[in-house]
Amino acid sequence: MPLKHSSRGRLTPYTRAAFSGNTLLDSLGRVLSDVGCLPRKELFEAWAVAKRVRRRFRGGSVVEMAAGHILLLLDPGAREAVCVDKRRPANVGKLWSALAKAWPRLGEQTRYVESDLGAVEIPPDALVVSIHACGRLTDRVIDRAVTAQARVAVLPCCHGLRDGDTGGLEGWMNGALAIDAVRAQRLRTAGYAIHTQTIPDTITPQNRLLLGAPPGPLAGS
Repeated sequence: MPLKHSSRGRLTPYTRAAFSGNTLLDSLGRVLSDVGCLPRKELFEAWAVAKRVRRRFRGGSVVEMAAGHILLLLDPGAREAVCVDKRRPANVGKLWSALAKAWPRLGEQTRYVESDLGAVEIPPDALVVSIHACGRLTDRVIDRAVTAQARVAVLPCCHGLRDGDTGGLEGWMNGALAIDAVRAQRLRTAGYAIHTQTIPDTITPQNRLLLGAPPGPLAGS
């Protein structure tokens, strides 16, 4: 029976049979089912974002709030993935150990940094990625990418209508869409080429994906 992609239920050994194919997603699903601590939704969400990001951006390093391992698997030319979080979740060690055992190069090319995003150095060749950074955190991710003139991909969520910048557009569209439209325009104003996409709403209704690239050789790599 197919798994419901939006379910917050965990992948467990019982869900392993749903990943019986030969694709990379199936391999990931089996490994993560054996670990038994990741919500199903997070796998399908990260996979959907990573596939779309990699169609546009390749090479360099990845600075991310999620999906870093998948981005490395989809792009052998990527140098490393750095996961930034103020506090390392309890299950991260189990997840990373299982992924590194299945794909040894991930153990060598990924690292976890417990820090505020503002304190992390972002090289110009980086791809800054955030999946469902809540509210204004998405704006901070965009600002950090623009300051470093790095590529960026965000899937926003939890739009704060009280403090979010709607640009006065809420008379034409709902407030959350207005906030994301202003974010896209902010990147355009900074000289970025932008691409707007969606991931399936069967995974999440907050499914707008915004990608931006500054001028330069890595813009469409």
